[in-house]
Amino acid sequence: MEPPPLALPFRDRREAGRVLAGLLRHHAGRPDVLVLALPRGGVPVGHEVARALGAPLDVFLVRKLGVPGHEELAMGAIASGNVRVLNPGVIATLRIPPDVVDAIAAREEGELQRREREYRGDRPPLDATGRVVIVVDDGLATGASMRAAAASLRRRGAARIVVAVPVAAGETCQTLGPDVDELVCASTPRPFDAVGVWYEDFSQVDDAEVREILRSADTLPRSA
Repeated sequence: MEPPPLALPFRDRREAGRVLAGLLRHHAGRPDVLVLALPRGGVPVGHEVARALGAPLDVFLVRKLGVPGHEELAMGAIASGNVRVLNPGVIATLRIPPDVVDAIAAREEGELQRREREYRGDRPPLDATGRVVIVVDDGLATGASMRAAAASLRRRGAARIVVAVPVAAGETCQTLGPDVDELVCASTPRPFDAVGVWYEDFSQVDDAEVREILRSADTLPRSA
């Protein structure tokens, strides 16, 4: 039987996370599951998923490489572990020189490292080696950031990579699918437009909220 259609837009990221957790319940109670949220917007979503599954939560840092003057358009992304994923079609169409790409990547690497310190402090990142890693964000538009995350987690030895988002562009789900082991897109509305369109409250998540969620996640009960 087909599941009932989702009532969109979601009220907020937490409601979206609870909906997403329901689609991931086959992972509940497994000791090898780790939930990694992409900051900042993915963190409230990931918190609800981790709580429902009884899994540990951490952040996974990815920075989009925005086109100069049109920063919302991604020409690629970088992720922890010195991983860079580029969108050659965008770069070629807009004739972006390699030195410009390198300069933007270097700047974003600095911000990535700042956020690592800001969110985690002295606490080391949770080890993904040999684990089922569920990577969560609040939505997928181009998918550049998620592809960078998946590539980095492969290098880190994740046994299985599950990408889970409440809402996504259908074309992005299709192109991302071969790069991961499981892809859960709760809704793929058409036309897609942008992630924020599908939330009543899409207010910005700040660094303080990310830190507070991570602190509260440390007290969650864990599966044995």
